[in-house]
Amino acid sequence: MATGSEHTGPDHTGPDHIAREDPASDDVRRLLASHLAFCRDNTPLRRDVYVLGTEGLAEPRTQLFGFRHNGELLSVGALRLLNDHHAEIKSMHTAALARATGLGRALLEYLMASARAVGCTVVSLETGTEDGFAAARALYAGAGFAPTGPFGDYPESADSW
Repeated sequence: MATGSEHTGPDHTGPDHIAREDPASDDVRRLLASHLAFCRDNTPLRRDVYVLGTEGLAEPRTQLFGFRHNGELLSVGALRLLNDHHAEIKSMHTAALARATGLGRALLEYLMASARAVGCTVVSLETGTEDGFAAARALYAGAGFAPTGPFGDYPESADSW
């Protein structure tokens, strides 16, 4: 679990762009299903998986964003407001064919800039500790996140970073 550093997000327009997404749309649901499967497959005994479903991503305090290339959804991530000054990054996932291309970093920077734009001074996230989450941890550490322990409603867990 982590607290973020200061960054400015890129402005994505044209064929490559980041925009709000409808969690109920078919391509978003498919990518989120891949995210849930990945998290379950890489978490011991499938415990401590805190993925938001379609209903959670549709809540008023949560905004889902997607990175599209020529209309194809390649990456998603959500920003959930915990209070007026604290946001959480949720459901970050990049399609397997687009990993290691910088899309995750671009989306993370966009989410962090969006949190700052609404007055959040703290941005947190939770990810796994298993090897399957190593790339995510490296991405987050590279953006200034560091393990801090539980926040919000999360319990203490050896499976959480």
